[in-house]
Amino acid sequence: MKKVSFLIIFCFLTVNAFCCTSAIFTGKVTPDGRPLMWKNRDTDELNNRIEKFKGPRFDFLALVNSPVKGGEAWAGSNTAGFCIMNTASYNIHIIGDNSTAGDGEGSVMYKALGLCKTVADFERFLDTLKKPMAIEANFGVIDAEGGAAYFEVNNYKWIKRDVNDPTVAPNGYIVYTNFSYTGRVDEGHGYIRHDNADYAIQQGLKNGDAFTPQWIFNNLSRSYYNSLIGTDLYKSNAIKECNGWFIDQDFIPRESTSAAVVFQGVKQGDGADNTIMWCAMSYPPISLAIPMFLKYPETLPDIMVKQTESPSNCKMCDMVLELKYKEVFPIKRGNGHKYFNFSKVFNAEGTGYEQQLLPSENQIFKESDKVIELLRKGKLTKKDVEAFNGKISSIAINAYANLKN
Repeated sequence: MKKVSFLIIFCFLTVNAFCCTSAIFTGKVTPDGRPLMWKNRDTDELNNRIEKFKGPRFDFLALVNSPVKGGEAWAGSNTAGFCIMNTASYNIHIIGDNSTAGDGEGSVMYKALGLCKTVADFERFLDTLKKPMAIEANFGVIDAEGGAAYFEVNNYKWIKRDVNDPTVAPNGYIVYTNFSYTGRVDEGHGYIRHDNADYAIQQGLKNGDAFTPQWIFNNLSRSYYNSLIGTDLYKSNAIKECNGWFIDQDFIPRESTSAAVVFQGVKQGDGADNTIMWCAMSYPPISLAIPMFLKYPETLPDIMVKQTESPSNCKMCDMVLELKYKEVFPIKRGNGHKYFNFSKVFNAEGTGYEQQLLPSENQIFKESDKVIELLRKGKLTKKDVEAFNGKISSIAINAYANLKN
């Protein structure tokens, strides 16, 4: 009976909405006092890459769709240390308002990255947008002056929620999914994913964990915890009971996940361009986290940008997508695409692809520590970054080439 109940619970189907899971951590809860901002992106365009742009005021790096439609960014950071992301919201639109005349979320973030230096700049920028804005979203923003906030935005107005305000974020962080806190109660999506992420962070606080980019990728982007039923696939005996197969329902990483991004901000005394943008491209559980430095935005790892032999895709995304749909989501007929084989990601034998890739990612973080130390001492050169990018690109390519079935 226990086995049957477990399977029934997992058989609820998802709402077919393209959503995201995100959080901002202020410097109060990070070991080095630098803020962190995270987003797991869910979308219908699974081919993503990183691209560098030159804005009216600032150069910036952005996560974009491949192929790029032009003038859109889905998370990014500029050389002034301004970082922005979004999650779709489904409970703050004005009922009966179907206006779509504005630019939309991707366009707003693209423009903001080229113009804004601070959270206050973004507030003023929102006020300049033509109404209706064609937006129903939560925007997360951090800057190089300690600013950290979410903005709940619809077609005509916005509400700021300051993550530095203890009445808003008493524990120094806040999680957002696909509803707005000031929106209509119990409408929207992502309540279970919200609680999944909040539970992981609360456990981290309880255990005295150091909140770092690596912690976020491992404990949030790759979490298979379901807060509603209290099951964590990494710890569950259900893998054997279900032969490793599960419904793709209410976990933070999902079939629709196209990337995980973590922005590592700066603290007083740092240069604004010491900001780092980390990205695990495509499906985070079987991807590798790669850092990119705003100090030299034109110097990026080859595996994260458009390939010369491909019209739009980056190599990292291609490598992960091939593995994802060949091994983790292999069923195409009927409702098969709603099921995933978790035992291909993680298993008791230690042969899951996440387990095989972990040593390579640990190596990337170890190499990154050396470069970050130079960055914060003001000694990092463009040549250092170029050498580093070549090294981690080789580590990643070799990691996927050497995977064993």
